[in-house]
Amino acid sequence: MALRKLALGMAAAMALSTVAVAQDSIYVPLLTYRTGAFAGSGVPIADGMHDYLRMLNERDGGIGGVRLAIEECETGYDTKKGVECYEAVKSKNPVVINPYSTGITLQLIPKAHVDKIPVLSMAYGLSASAVGDTFPWVFNPPVTYWDGASVFIKHVAEKEGGFDKLKGKKIGLLHLDAPYGKEPIPLLEAFAKEYGFELKLYPVAADKMQDQSSQWLAIRRDRTDWLYNQGWGTMNPTAVKEAVKNSFPVDKLVGVWWAGGDDDARGGEAGGKGYKSLNFHGVGADFPVIRDIQKHVVDKGLSKFPKDRIGENLYNRGVYNSMLVAEAIRTAQQLTGKKAVKGEDVRRGFESLNITEARLKEIGMAGFAAPVKVSCGDHNGHHNVYVAVWDGQKWTRGSDWTSPMSDKVRPLLEAAAKDFAEKNNWPKRSEACDKRS
Repeated sequence: MALRKLALGMAAAMALSTVAVAQDSIYVPLLTYRTGAFAGSGVPIADGMHDYLRMLNERDGGIGGVRLAIEECETGYDTKKGVECYEAVKSKNPVVINPYSTGITLQLIPKAHVDKIPVLSMAYGLSASAVGDTFPWVFNPPVTYWDGASVFIKHVAEKEGGFDKLKGKKIGLLHLDAPYGKEPIPLLEAFAKEYGFELKLYPVAADKMQDQSSQWLAIRRDRTDWLYNQGWGTMNPTAVKEAVKNSFPVDKLVGVWWAGGDDDARGGEAGGKGYKSLNFHGVGADFPVIRDIQKHVVDKGLSKFPKDRIGENLYNRGVYNSMLVAEAIRTAQQLTGKKAVKGEDVRRGFESLNITEARLKEIGMAGFAAPVKVSCGDHNGHHNVYVAVWDGQKWTRGSDWTSPMSDKVRPLLEAAAKDFAEKNNWPKRSEACDKRS
């Protein structure tokens, strides 16, 4: 057993690509999963994250004249392996950790403030970590899972003719039976009580993602009116396929942004037309930022992602993630006057993040994303999302930018953060706030 544990530890270390981290470089590790049951979703995100950062190196020589040392560690979307990756990279002075798993994020939250390494759980992780006064080392812009669930309920109310029409409706959550899948439950329970709908929960085990027969039998039996899909990996195309098979109105199946991969929608084949997913960035390759990635990375053979799939939704999600990282580093350089910034500097960079329309245009993302602003007390910003609709071939815009129900969500998040702090004997914030945040 001891030898097996040693072998596992060595395997985790060997999963890191060999990257020499120079003293005058900025080290950005990426916790990714290119293998396992979730690889279909993990690969495009990993490539999008890598390609944007590599593009900055190739086109600009890095950020502020300092090259980025980019290194991947394979987690297989496994929490234990993710923590092993974190332990393997933290001695190299990373400026940020991208866990890319809610389960891994939950394990790293207690470590972040001790090791002084900021955690970016971009639109995933613990929703309550949006409360910066409680979680000064964790950032989850541009939107939390609770915000997403509120936009889903807002969309349902709009289609049904008003919030008063929700009373008596059966609204279901089809979700991965893991911390990620369970995240929106408290918000949906609160809204069910407020608006009078009946919440139905349909958990899907990770080892049964492609066998959802029992869940869909229950959905038919319950005569569920609307479904919110908080799935990942092979669970998503299976859900779309089952919706079509069971004659569930596919336009009443709405996925969280992680259930909006191109392959997810293709799972329903011709019947999947009309499937919906929330989103917070553009899809397609017709953006200056994507064209720059093609020119400086893809065309040079420096990307692992298939050239004809550049611009797909989850690839662009990875690009968006790395844009946040890059802008936090740039902001940290401006705040400190240093070029080769450290983790403590980048934490301040994230906390002062203010990506305006003008800045988005400068970095080739006009029309690709909405502005993002983070502050000392609000590490999320609760920004706008839109409802994307699958037209049978590609994702299209099905709505304008829509704001979350922040007036209802934010107090719940603050209560959850307070509860977390009390239950975990959480330390009070000691980090000072920068004036600009």
